[in-house]
Amino acid sequence: MSDPIIFPAIDPVIVSLGPLAIRWYGLMYLIGLGFAYFLAMREVKSGRSPFTENQVSDLLFYGFMGAVLGGRLGYVLFYQFERFLSDPLYLFQMNQGGMSFHGGLLGVIFVLFLFSRKTKTSLFHVGDFVAPLVPIGLGAGRLGNFLNGELWGRTTDVPWGIVFPSGGPLPRHPSQLYEFFLEGIVLFVIVFWYTRSKRAVGSAGGLFLAGYGTFRFIVEYFRQPDDHLGLLTLGMSMGQWLSLPMIIAGIGVMVLAFKLEKSNK
Repeated sequence: MSDPIIFPAIDPVIVSLGPLAIRWYGLMYLIGLGFAYFLAMREVKSGRSPFTENQVSDLLFYGFMGAVLGGRLGYVLFYQFERFLSDPLYLFQMNQGGMSFHGGLLGVIFVLFLFSRKTKTSLFHVGDFVAPLVPIGLGAGRLGNFLNGELWGRTTDVPWGIVFPSGGPLPRHPSQLYEFFLEGIVLFVIVFWYTRSKRAVGSAGGLFLAGYGTFRFIVEYFRQPDDHLGLLTLGMSMGQWLSLPMIIAGIGVMVLAFKLEKSNK
């Protein structure tokens, strides 16, 4: 058996300029946001977008804020609720880390709802526009997790297992890279390809929900559960339980979208 791969000691700070520190995770966020902006503006200039450049800029900015605030709130409520009850100020201690994708998703959906009301467009139209903009950002975030040596997977004997500095002496699944590939690259290809074809309004947003939920559910079998939670009912992790409603909702949205299209013909 070959020696396991040892994760290199990567400084989470790329460069420091006085009080300003550029971190890998922050850079990944900027890359995701930059790609979303590029793709969104490309849609606007091609005439495929129902929104103006200013509207899209507002949507991306407030969507980003919704993801960050919702992600923090979701993490505290879903994963650290007992700590929140004993110390409510923990919610605002974002310097200690802790973000939840599922909470961020709820924050983004709330922003999309407000945006649809403001622009007098349907939530389905807004969801379809945003769906292909998100996966690359998700993938970049997972790459940031990998570079930080955090959120590693369960112990394994596969040849590509990695010994992470904070994960003990045994090799582990690089589950961050699994998520980078499935939730980032593969999901983007699927959703982007789907939006290039004729489809029912709302179905692209539903496909994103179902696709992400499915990929996250699968990867959770390789990802190390949170120590303070472990595996829950039926041997499933919190991430899997939170992904199930996404899958169901995504399928439901797609079914509803096709029914509405059929009834409008």
